[in-house]
Amino acid sequence: MARVVVDVMLKPEILDPQGQAVQRALPRLGFDGIADVRQGKRFELEVDGPVDEAALARIHEMAETFLANTVIEDFVVRVDEESTAGKAGAK
Repeated sequence: MARVVVDVMLKPEILDPQGQAVQRALPRLGFDGIADVRQGKRFELEVDGPVDEAALARIHEMAETFLANTVIEDFVVRVDEESTAGKAGAK
């Protein structure tokens, strides 16, 4: 089984109140030097079978129609190479 990761983030022009709240809290907690914080979502999908172009296209469609609100969010689909490399070496 391979893992595909879908990262979803608010578009840069969309205000991020949760990220702003975290950014304001960081200096009070002793974490200085952070200029901006953006909050997002991460989905990890365990895929049965090979992660070929057809599987990635289907996951892209899933992200576009269900996982992300494309009016206000961008997303990136990627194969988690660590999960596939680790399992390829295991017997």
